[in-house]
Amino acid sequence: MPKPVIELLVNNHPGVMSHITGLFSRRAFNLEGILCGAIDGGDKSRMFLMVDEDKRLAQLIKELERLHDTLAVNLRHDIDHHIFDPLRAGA
Repeated sequence: MPKPVIELLVNNHPGVMSHITGLFSRRAFNLEGILCGAIDGGDKSRMFLMVDEDKRLAQLIKELERLHDTLAVNLRHDIDHHIFDPLRAGA
C-alpha cells in the first residue's frame, strides 16, 4: 500500500517550514519525504509530506489544521511517490 501524503496549503514566509516540521518532531512522527514550492506569486506554498500510516495520523492532521499559517490540509493516497525521489522523477 502506498504511503499517505499530507498536502498542505500554507502562507509563504520565513519560519513556516520550521513550524510544520517542528510539530512532527515534537510528536516523534517521522517525515519520509518533503516537497514544497511557492504558488500564487510567492504568497503561498503547497507542501507535500510523505508519512507512514499511523494511528496518530488523524490527530496530527487536526494539529496541522490549527497552525496559524495553515490554510488547507488534505490527506492523499493517490500521489505518485516518484515525486519524492529526484533520481527517478523523470523515469
